[in-house]
Amino acid sequence: MTDTYDHTPQVWTAGRLREALAGLDDDTPIHIAVADGPGDFEGYSEYALVDLEPVEKDFGEDAEARTEVEYTLFADYKAGQYHVDLV
Repeated sequence: MTDTYDHTPQVWTAGRLREALAGLDDDTPIHIAVADGPGDFEGYSEYALVDLEPVEKDFGEDAEARTEVEYTLFADYKAGQYHVDLV
């Protein structure tokens, strides 16, 4: 049996993101490091931030059906040459 643990990262708010971006030039590229596992940034994968979209999450299976909107940052591979069969 494998060991498990509760992973509860602190999700940033728009205010916290604005605060982190304060002082950066408007044309500063933003990259995202994606953890290799929960909380594991030792060997992260790096992506380029490409979009921000409101994404509707449907919770229709619950006793009280509802829809919530989560604002989601989208990332893509960094610019470069890639072998299509390897990605």
